[in-house]
Amino acid sequence: MTLASARHILVDSEEQCNELKKQIESGADFAQVAKEYSNCPSGQDGGQLGEFGPGMMVPEFDTVVFSAPVNTIQGPVQTQFGYHLLEVTSRSE
Repeated sequence: MTLASARHILVDSEEQCNELKKQIESGADFAQVAKEYSNCPSGQDGGQLGEFGPGMMVPEFDTVVFSAPVNTIQGPVQTQFGYHLLEVTSRSE
């Protein structure tokens, strides 16, 4: 089974998500931005979600996590929880 590790930042608006993405792409530290802005409890751990397989996260997450390039910021990705920035940190077949 394919397994992936990822980290994310969850916010309430697409606008804030885009702004945080610009900050990270301009050199801000993903983990620090997650600690400061993420609405998810994982934010306190730099947004780390650990390792998981297909179907263990919401479908919108799975689509990105199991297809996007590793170590590239993806998003905004809208789910029932809000807007996410996602970074796949590893993926194994």
